Amino acid sequence: MSIQIEQVQKNFADFVAVDKVNLSIQSGELTALLGPSGSGKTTLLRLIAGLEQADAGRILFHGEDISHQHVSERGVGFVFQHYALFKNMTVFDNVAFGLTVKPRKQRPSPAEIKKRVHRLLELVQLDWTADRYPSQLSGGQRQRIALARALAVEPKVLLLDEPFGALDAKVRAELRRWLRRLHDEIHVTSVFVTHDQEEALEVADRIVVMNKGRIEQQGTPEEVYDNPANPFVYEFLGTVNLFHARVRQGDTLINPTAADSPASADDVTLPGFAYVRPHEIDVSHQAANDSIAAKLELVTVVGPTVRLELQTAQSDRVVHVELNKEQFKKLGLAVGQQAYLTPRYSRVFLGEGI
Repeated sequence: MSIQIEQVQKNFADFVAVDKVNLSIQSGELTALLGPSGSGKTTLLRLIAGLEQADAGRILFHGEDISHQHVSERGVGFVFQHYALFKNMTVFDNVAFGLTVKPRKQRPSPAEIKKRVHRLLELVQLDWTADRYPSQLSGGQRQRIALARALAVEPKVLLLDEPFGALDAKVRAELRRWLRRLHDEIHVTSVFVTHDQEEALEVADRIVVMNKGRIEQQGTPEEVYDNPANPFVYEFLGTVNLFHARVRQGDTLINPTAADSPASADDVTLPGFAYVRPHEIDVSHQAANDSIAAKLELVTVVGPTVRLELQTAQSDRVVHVELNKEQFKKLGLAVGQQAYLTPRYSRVFLGEGI
């Protein structure tokens, strides 16, 4: 089931939540709506579901305009952040609920409902919980039951609103991998909302980065991470370092000083700022032509990764660098010592950005 969103607008009083958004989601695709709080991603999801009505624009499912259809007519399954399971019902009854409340003509037989529920519980690897109550399950198990309940009605589209946001980091990571495997098995068109960049990069086929009600960029995880369209996307997708830069005849000077003046009046230099990710910086004891002097302020070891915080003389911003343990040991650098930083790769945007 493909989804087409055309010039969709949604206002809440004077606040523009979704601002003339255009988006195409392919059939069978797992799409992440990624952005900070207030970016419009949850509102857009609710518009697709029919839980909110757009002020302008159209939403089409497989070419059919469903903009004015009630949520019950759209054939969507919805998974919320906080499970929304019925506490007084068993797991079996929770999963079966959407089937048992269907109109009599559309309702499967009790035998078919039983068969479908057990098949779904096997799919989410929780068939042994059928007779238990939600309170007897862990958070991760409850969220998988919520997903089974959403799938029970055989939705055309599956919508997930921060589905793992209420879980701890380890369980969240496990469920991300599980959701990706599940989607590869069932291939239902799915859209999920998240503010977690790692979650979107790991799970989604396509990422839609939103900010202030608009789409900043969309593409595969590799496209969005490796080629950010603008500074907002670069900064939102993980830790990044910003350096003053000047662009002269196609060459970039990072952290330029007064000594880097144009060679002649015809040598035009444009101000800009360079983005460099922590793992894209080399650290040395020796100065090189393009290196930046910095003092090591903090060392943090996180498993196999060593994170350094360094201070340069040209800026009050801390520079973040990531090395593996072996690299750091060979470097032999201690807190308080001077080091020299050389970006291996940078992305430069013109303008006075810092």
